[in-house]
Amino acid sequence: MERMDWKSNFRLNFLMLKVLGLWPPGDELYGHSFYTLYASIVTAIFQVGHIFFQTVNLYFIRDDLQAVTGTIFILLSKTAVTLKSYCVFKNMKMLKQLMTTIESDQFQPKNNTQKKLIQPTIAAWKMTFWAFLILNIACLFFWSFFPIFDKTFKEFRLPFLAWYPYNYKTSPQYEFTYLYQVVATHVLAAANVSNDALIAALNMFVAAQFEILCDDLRNLRQGDQENSMDMTKKLKTRINHHREILKFADQANEFYNWLLFVQFFVGGVSIGLAMFQLTVVSLLTLSSVLPIDCSFIEVVPFSSEFFSHVSYANAISVEVFMYCWFGNDIEFKSSKLPYAVFECDWTGWSPEVKKNLIIFALRVQRSLQISALGLFYLNLDTFVRILRTAWSYFALLRQVNTPA
Repeated sequence: MERMDWKSNFRLNFLMLKVLGLWPPGDELYGHSFYTLYASIVTAIFQVGHIFFQTVNLYFIRDDLQAVTGTIFILLSKTAVTLKSYCVFKNMKMLKQLMTTIESDQFQPKNNTQKKLIQPTIAAWKMTFWAFLILNIACLFFWSFFPIFDKTFKEFRLPFLAWYPYNYKTSPQYEFTYLYQVVATHVLAAANVSNDALIAALNMFVAAQFEILCDDLRNLRQGDQENSMDMTKKLKTRINHHREILKFADQANEFYNWLLFVQFFVGGVSIGLAMFQLTVVSLLTLSSVLPIDCSFIEVVPFSSEFFSHVSYANAISVEVFMYCWFGNDIEFKSSKLPYAVFECDWTGWSPEVKKNLIIFALRVQRSLQISALGLFYLNLDTFVRILRTAWSYFALLRQVNTPA
């Protein structure tokens, strides 16, 4: 049977990472090379630099709740993206090893039936990836052009509030600064989609492997001529496969452990702040006594900025859902292992094989759960709790902002 090329499913994702400087070509790692220099420049200018200018601006608008929330809810997500990029830089050797591991013979489907069995899992990852990508594209479109659509560019308004060590409200400084913000935002968004899709792909792969293992266990006995030695050898192969799946999952979780904690915190806060921004309907201009000359216009219903916040809130929701769905998928499919053991035709086996089978069934009674620092697990219950937390942040901001 033709080997399955797991990496072909992630081809677009790897291409995006390479362009962003987050995936050295081939089996190479970061070192003294042109690609490392390129990656450092792109990250420093378009990720760290963009975040720095927006962060400094928070000091000058600290007394305005709408302006602060309008900056923070996006700034938090951008900071999380930079942390993800740093983790990719730091753990590149581990990631390359994981990508090599998924192509090993042990993780290959044994027949066409198993290939068809894991297709829905792969299709779910692709569908979620494209949904997240499309929402990000929509968000970028509105973010990039809402000053033009709303005609606020005549007032030299930028897509994002930020401080710069020069007067950007003159031409051509305004045009260059506008272009810089647009390019930097596109780089951050592409890095975010690529990193999240990579983490989801690792979890998807683990879930697919549990499906393959379950099918192997159900079909452990395929003929009446097999003796105890053959069955023991087959069972040992399945046990080794299970051990390798757990090892792969542990290594992947080691890579994104901290990222899950950061992402879930940022996701809850960002959704709540984005919802708060959608409730702002009046026009507000920052006081002219601020140390810098900047203005802030709140969201007008059904304006392009309004739709950018809608797209953003939905994108963050899908992003968190993507983590939780595939974490939940691992938990669900690993919980089917004990049932798969007893679904095989074990009644005619020798007592020794039955004993080994029971021991294995007892060891896999507990399903695999992917956690974030051991504080919470990736499942749909966690996703619901994050949405509830986002609503709590939204309600608190509305109460604080409502005049007495």
